[in-house]
Amino acid sequence: MNKKLISVAEQVLFASVVFVLFLLLFADKIVVPVWLQPLGRMHPLFLHFPIVILLLAMVMEAVRFRVSSAKSQAVDPTQADDVAPTQRDFYQEFLSGLLLVGTLSAGLTVIMGLFLSNEDGYSGSVLQWHKWTGIGIFFISALVYWARKKNWYNPRLAQAGALTTVICLIGAGHYGATLTHGENFLFKPLSSQTEKEPIPLDQALVFNHVILPIFEQKCISCHNPDKLKGQLNLTDAESIRKGGKSGKLFVAGRPDISLLLQRIHLPTDEKKHMPPTGKTQLTPQEITLLALWVKGRADFKKRVLDLPATDSLRFIAAGLFKPVQPIEQYDFEAPDEETVKELNNDYRTVAFLARESPALAVNLYNKAAYTPEQLDELSPVKQQIVYLNLNKLPVHDADLKRISQFENLQKLDLNFTDITGNGLAELASLKQLKTLALSGTKVRYEDLQKQIGAFKSLQTISLWNTELTPGQIAQLQKANKGVEFIAGFNGESSAPIRLNPPQVKNSTIFSQSTTLQLRHPIKGVQIRYTTDGTEPDSVNSPILTDKIVVDKPTTVKAKAFKEGWFGSSVATFDYYKSTYKPDSVNLLLPLTSVHKAEGPSSFFDGKLGAFNANSPAWANNWLGVRKNDLALMAEFKKPITVNSVALRIMVEEETGIFPPGTVEIWGGNSRNELKLLGTLKPGMPVKKEPHELKAITCTFKPQTVLFLKVIAKPVVIPDWHPSKGNPGLVLVDEIFIN
Repeated sequence: MNKKLISVAEQVLFASVVFVLFLLLFADKIVVPVWLQPLGRMHPLFLHFPIVILLLAMVMEAVRFRVSSAKSQAVDPTQADDVAPTQRDFYQEFLSGLLLVGTLSAGLTVIMGLFLSNEDGYSGSVLQWHKWTGIGIFFISALVYWARKKNWYNPRLAQAGALTTVICLIGAGHYGATLTHGENFLFKPLSSQTEKEPIPLDQALVFNHVILPIFEQKCISCHNPDKLKGQLNLTDAESIRKGGKSGKLFVAGRPDISLLLQRIHLPTDEKKHMPPTGKTQLTPQEITLLALWVKGRADFKKRVLDLPATDSLRFIAAGLFKPVQPIEQYDFEAPDEETVKELNNDYRTVAFLARESPALAVNLYNKAAYTPEQLDELSPVKQQIVYLNLNKLPVHDADLKRISQFENLQKLDLNFTDITGNGLAELASLKQLKTLALSGTKVRYEDLQKQIGAFKSLQTISLWNTELTPGQIAQLQKANKGVEFIAGFNGESSAPIRLNPPQVKNSTIFSQSTTLQLRHPIKGVQIRYTTDGTEPDSVNSPILTDKIVVDKPTTVKAKAFKEGWFGSSVATFDYYKSTYKPDSVNLLLPLTSVHKAEGPSSFFDGKLGAFNANSPAWANNWLGVRKNDLALMAEFKKPITVNSVALRIMVEEETGIFPPGTVEIWGGNSRNELKLLGTLKPGMPVKKEPHELKAITCTFKPQTVLFLKVIAKPVVIPDWHPSKGNPGLVLVDEIFIN
């Protein structure tokens, strides 16, 4: 190789080492300009080149001394001065050039990677491992290139350098694949061959077992704690609620304006279409499940069987799980799966009722797109349809004739349609019809009285929220003893429906005062509340109005009531008063490696944490200590008068999360001259005590200060606990001053 060219390349290599060190030292202050970002994005394209070159070079380097020795011994001694040196020199020169090219290309790859990591969406421990193993490749290969020309360089050093570089290459490749393709990418095909036992339907949760698996299969390779594209994490419920850089992921109850569904429905060639082009796309059924979940207010805790019997999400999801009872046997053949797939579109879902069942459940749900002809389009599978949901669609009496073609129909949901009951006789030909839902319609007593007797298999008919009086329903029940007439009930039993608990509308953190704003999705619901810790009742507890003002820390308990319904369970809302927010906050002692949130400012950002704080995403709102005190200094530009400081903490004794043993509040007008304002010793949990989130408050005489220091000392875990003798983990998400 040309000596001048080698000299230039070596100078470039030295400059690359210096430049990479510069990037590492000033990583927090460097902003990559837009015109350089394309260079960073070439990192995945370019990185394969140095991998191949360096692998070959390091293998040759590891055996370099053996090859030279073998060649010397194989040459005729009379020609050793001429031939052997020529062979050794060629090997050395080729290896030297190969190593130089590989090291230079590794340096360029590292620089590209550092540029790329400055863009949004790259964070987490996997990125750090990928970054430092990649940097290790570059520095070690550069060190090997420099050292191999020295007299002290020997076979052991050559082998050690080569082995270390190869280990870094393997590590960088592994972590790079994890960033790009997700966890367990390499062995996923092997693990997927072992089919998991289906979850029993009665144990299936809507979010955990229906919705989250969709995100896991199609989304989290780009939206996880280690690769936060768009600052969006889809690995757990709290992060999904939080959303990302573009805002909330969904608006509960409104799939039409939810960002999640908007991105999914964009044309595939659009930049913001999700999943991106090249990734496995969502199936029509997965899209429908997401839309129905959002439409159902995106609940994170419900079981599949908690959904109403006529709910579309329940019927589609039920086909994914192991039935609680044996599958009902039908005397018709299963439909063609391709035909079923083609019938799914933007306004209709067609799904098998259960695993290994030939029966179908059909849901039409787009009110604006509905036409009666959509029922005729189902004729290829009319024999297999046993459930049809037309809830809240503009279905008229004239459409009932089209419905009568589904000869094996067992359940028909016409709730809140435009049915009057005038054409119900058209449905009398459905010999298998057992359940008919007419709630919220304009159905008339006279029509029901005349026609209901023609339904030979009918078992239940729901009529709540219609114009029929209790007396008229009683007359129908008396005349048709084999049919259960349901008014104000759920169509499945004689028990009234239990109302959902009330929901809070406004923030529960306020500075001076706030209005108590609770809401309920069902009209006509009466919300009653208490603030003394007792459970509200439907008679004595005050009724919520829009004039109830909260001006101090308060725990509000509320229940919803409506005639004909069971009252809801108790909903508890903690209101926190935070009059002052410091102008700057500094931590005096380090936090744990997991619970750092977004730094000390997180103590006053108004974001409340939730349980499961050891999950990386949930830990975003919690700051914690275990081995040392939680100590912070808050500074105010103008003097404030303070008389209380509250810390919102988590208590979960089962996992070793305890209240602090002692809380000290120090204050003064100088950072170096503070006095103790107050001390608090919170009560400790007992064995098996339920976990809770609560505020612990330290009160003291009013004091005017510019500086406020808060110290929370971890407690020593008591002897009854498995971790006895160790310090408890202290977790704090918010601090409230006054």
